[in-house]
Order: sequence, then C-alpha cells, then structure tokens
Amino acid sequence: MEKPSLDCNEDQAWLGEARSEAQLATAPSPDEDEADDGDRPAWDSKIQYVLAQVGFSVGLGNVWRFPYLCHQNGGGAFMLLYVFLLLIVGVPLFFMELAAGQSIRQGSIGVWKHISPKLAGIGYSSCMVCFYVALYYNVIIAWSLFYMGNSFRYTLPWEHCPIDVTTNDTVRECAGSSPTSYFWFRKALNITNSIEETGEFNGIMTGCLLAAWSIVSLAMIKGIKSSAKVMYFSSVFPYVVLFIFLIRGLMLDGAMEGITYMFYPKLEIWGSVQVWRQAATQVFFALGLGYGSVIAYSSYNPVHNNCHRDALMVSCINFMTSVLASLVVFVVLGFRAKNIALRCVAKNLGLLNLMASHGSNQRWWPRFNVTDTSSVSIADYRQWYSNYSFTEYPNITDCNFEEEMNKGVEGTGLAFIAFTEVMALFPASPFWSTLFFLMLLNLGLSTMFGTMQGILTPLMDNFSVLGRHRTLLTVSSCALGFVIGLLFTQRSGNYFVTMFDDYSATLPLVIVVIFETISVSWVYGTDRFLDDIEVMLKWRPPVVYKYLWKYVCLLAMVGLLAASLLRMVFKRPTYTAWNQTTASEMTLEYPGWALAMIVMLIAFASLPVPIGYIHSILKNRRVSGSTLQDGGGHETHRELYTKCSSTEQLDSHRVLGLDGDAHPRTVFLPVGNEHYRLLPQQEEEDEEEEQQDTGF
Repeated sequence: MEKPSLDCNEDQAWLGEARSEAQLATAPSPDEDEADDGDRPAWDSKIQYVLAQVGFSVGLGNVWRFPYLCHQNGGGAFMLLYVFLLLIVGVPLFFMELAAGQSIRQGSIGVWKHISPKLAGIGYSSCMVCFYVALYYNVIIAWSLFYMGNSFRYTLPWEHCPIDVTTNDTVRECAGSSPTSYFWFRKALNITNSIEETGEFNGIMTGCLLAAWSIVSLAMIKGIKSSAKVMYFSSVFPYVVLFIFLIRGLMLDGAMEGITYMFYPKLEIWGSVQVWRQAATQVFFALGLGYGSVIAYSSYNPVHNNCHRDALMVSCINFMTSVLASLVVFVVLGFRAKNIALRCVAKNLGLLNLMASHGSNQRWWPRFNVTDTSSVSIADYRQWYSNYSFTEYPNITDCNFEEEMNKGVEGTGLAFIAFTEVMALFPASPFWSTLFFLMLLNLGLSTMFGTMQGILTPLMDNFSVLGRHRTLLTVSSCALGFVIGLLFTQRSGNYFVTMFDDYSATLPLVIVVIFETISVSWVYGTDRFLDDIEVMLKWRPPVVYKYLWKYVCLLAMVGLLAASLLRMVFKRPTYTAWNQTTASEMTLEYPGWALAMIVMLIAFASLPVPIGYIHSILKNRRVSGSTLQDGGGHETHRELYTKCSSTEQLDSHRVLGLDGDAHPRTVFLPVGNEHYRLLPQQEEEDEEEEQQDTGF
C-alpha cells in the first residue's frame, strides 16, 4: 500500500540547496531538550543569560554616544525618534537573531550555513567585525585601567597644571588648554600632531593593554561557565555607580539646567535625513546586531526558552540605561558648564572693577554692583553684555552656558576630559574618580566578553578541532589581539582607534544584517521561521513580525547602508587631531594611505559574504560534475524523488501556509509524536558517498 506521491517541484531547490547539510534524526522528547546537544555548555540560570545579554548590549556607547546624539539632535524629539526606530527595526531584528541562535543552537557561522550553505559567509563576516571591534575596544579598557590606577593618588594628577622646571612656570601646553586635556593628550597618550607622525610606543599603555587582554583571557578561558560568573559583577556594578552619580549630581548647582537643556524637544529635526541616519545607527549598535554575539549567547539556552520576552526585556533595559546614563551625563555637564560660566562672569567683572578703579567710563556697568560678583547671575550678565559692543575690549567676553554644554560631550572627550574635570571639583575626588573608571572598566569588559564570544563560539561550533581545544583557542585569540593591538599603543594610536571605531564596523555590520534578514525572510521564509518559533515557544508570535522582517527592516537597513555610503563618498573622511603648539584640537583629512586602509578594513570584513556564495556554487558544480562523470546522477535524482514521494516522516511534517496549501518542510525542533529534529550533517570525506546519501 504505497502512499501517494508528493509534488517535489516547488521545494526541489530548497531540498537540494538550503537543506543539503541537514538531516532528520530521531530526537528525545521535548522534556529532554536540555540534553539534546550533548556536551554543549548551557547557562546555569536565566539570570546569568539575561545579565550576559544586557552586559553585551549595554556598553560605553550608552554612556557617551547616546547622550551626545540626544543633545545634538533635538533632545526629547530625538528620543521619540529613537524609540520609534527601536520598535519597528531594533526589536524585530534582535528577536530574529535570538530565535535563530536558540533554535539552531550554533554560532553565527553554523546558523546561516544551516539555513543555506551559500550564506555561510555571513557568519565569517560577523567574526571578522567582532575581531575588529575587540582590537580597539580593549584599548579603551586599557585607558580606563590607566586612569583608575592614577585615581588612587591623593591629589588627582589632572587637577592642576604641572610646572616646567626649565622656566619655573606653568607648562605652556597645559596653560593654553586645561589640566584635564593636558593630562589626557600628553601624559596618557603622549599623542602626535597627526596620524602621519607615528612616534615610538607608549610603554605604560602597552602594559595596560597587556593587562586588559589578560583579564579577558582569564575570564573567558572556560567559556560561558567562567565569563557568566564575572557577569554578575560587571553587568550589575555599572548601574549601582550610575545611580550613585545621579543622586550626587542632582545636588549640584546647574544640574536642573543640564537636564532641561538635554530634554527640551526640537521637533523640526524630524525633517533631517542625517538625524534619521544617526538614530538608526545608534539603534543598530546599541543592541549589538550583526556581531553574532546575540546568536552565540542564545544558542546556549534551553530550546523552549521564551526568547520573545527576552528580546523585549533586553531592548527595554538597554533604552532605559541610555536614558539613565544621559541623566547622569547632563547633570554633571550642567554643573561643569555653570561652574565655567560663573568663573567667566567673575573674571570679567573683576576686569571691569579694575577699569573702574582707574577711572574708566562708568557706562559699562549701569545695572549692578561689580564689587559683589557672587550676586550676579549668568542671565543678568548676558543681558547686560548684549547691550554693548566690546570691540575695544576683547578681554570682556560673553559667558555662554550653552556654548560650554556643547564642549567635550562625545566619546573619549566626555569620559577622559569633561568627567575628570568635574570629579576634580568634588570633595574626596579620588573616591569619585576611582568609582567612575571602575564603572567604565566593567562596562567595557561585559561588552568585550560578548564580542569575544561572537568570535569563539562560531569557530568552535564549525570546526571540531577548535572545539576540542577551547582553552588554547581562547588564549591564542587574546594573544593575537594584543600583538595587533600594539598598533594602538604607539603615540599616534588614538587616531587609529578613531578610524576603527568610525569605519571598520559600520558598513560591514549593516551588510551582515541585510543578508541575515534576506536569509530568514526570503531564503528560509518568514512563515516557516514563525512555524519553528511557534514549536519552540508553544505559541505563535504576531504576524506583524512577518511584514517587519520582509519589508520594513530590510528597507531600513538598505536605506542606512545607502546613506552611510553616500556620506563617505561626498564627505571625505576626517579625524580630530591634537596640535601641541596651539594646545587645541583641529580637524584633518585622512592621508591617501589611511583612506586605502579604511577601504581594506571594510572590504576584508564584507568579502566573506560573496566569497562564501561563490564557493558554495563552485562546490556544488564540482560535486555534480563528479557525480555525472561516475554515472550516478540519474540514480541520485531518482533516489531523492523516491524519498520525497514515499517517506512517511516527511508527510508528517506538512504545515499549512497562509494560503491554506500544504508544503513539505523540515523544522529545527522536535515536532509531532515521533519527535524528529534537524541535526548538522557531518561532511563526508568521500564525495561519492555524500551523493549516495539521501540527506534525510
């Protein structure tokens, strides 16, 4: 009694191509899914996993990038735009990566190779970008170690300008800038005037970088079992410090002015394409999309873990952390700006006092008594200043609170210049400085653990030899990272950190996520993917995800890629350099060799995607040619058709599509009474044996 034949024409390509490396095998019952993966490690508890995901997604960018963008692009209006893009682009893509990693239970290489061998290059691109980010991210951790070490000195070394022993006067470079700027550029980095002046290695920073890589290596030497334990401290401690700084900051004069300045909405910014690009980029990097780390972490979860709830929870925590960090940043910057503006008022009124004592025209100060500078507000001074022309008196300046708020609020300038300046004004300043840089250290390490996991997990899953030597792979990767990272510890190293931060990850990661979305939405199919998630979660996610993945997210990523490319083409890449002579920052264009280096960084990270596609096609043609040459082509196709038309197991996996038609398909997880699931097929050394295998 032969079963009626199935029509295999529709899914012929999928069976022969997208599932050529998968096989159905009898699996244990769903109650035993914890043991499905044999020796694969797993999280000890749900809290470990959540802390790991939050620790990876919440990083230094939440502290110094989001507040800057919010401040520069309309305050509250930018925040509303960010939330909108987070909901329609960030959360769906984050959920997609979580579900893919949890269902297939492999790293980024294995996940996309499992969906289609032609897409294996996506995982390799993710690993390459993770390696780029790890290289320069650990340098920032090294800087934090250096500053934390100097914070134990009773008088912080950046509180005052040093004295030049030859002239017995204040060092000119420090007098022309500020003690914090001088310490950062001259003592910490000993920076050159441009990227073209390489200079010798910075010995202290080289030692700090070695210490940073040693910490990462020791924390990850036993995989998630060791790094997860570190996460309990590194993920929670930054929140404790942020709340402490917020409470302390709200007591400072100027705190409320800083918060008002940040959140004041400017709705006109919604008409700017540049603002949309920056908001989308921040959403993209805040959640860590495309790195492979999200996939790696979720692959260690139980099969029936509610990854949809995890996606919403981690995204919400990430956003709230950005808001909390912004509050802390702007109460501190508000205090700093008001302090500088008040000192400016006192200085100018002192000059006016001096002029009055020498009989100058009294018309300059008709509204208040200059002998009592403490009673003069910034608003009164500015109103008075605007009524007169001071071309004859260039020393009398406008004390602008907003202008001071705009200085030093992005990236390293915020952490190592603006914040250090404020903490020097606090009572018990060494304590506050140690606390702040310990927070930065933990934020960096938690993100660094996730980044390294995005490299190690795919490699160990895809290459069994590496999987058997986890410790050696971890130590070797960290050693290689340190050796290449010496590029950043030379005197011009800060410029290379800026280059890597601006260009090595942005375009490649957007390309990776575009291909991830295409592979799930158009290669594997959103209906099929939602079916697998339904089996995994035991309930079906809203159908809106189907349209978000297929159209909204994909178009948004393509638009972001186009906007980034156009910006690079029409605006020549530049960097900010420190000029020792003028003791000020200046914007310079990258030289030709640096532009070539930028192009190479982007190309090396993006090339695995097309190379993997071409390699798969050539491999299939070679295998097909070998089969036809051996005369086995007809038999192979005949056997595939026989299996498709008569195998009872396939019939049990027919799933109704949205149009009501039944399509044969396989799933990632145990389904039905017989509990079949997909397992990665072992590659056969003998190609002829591989062709004779049915693939099921």
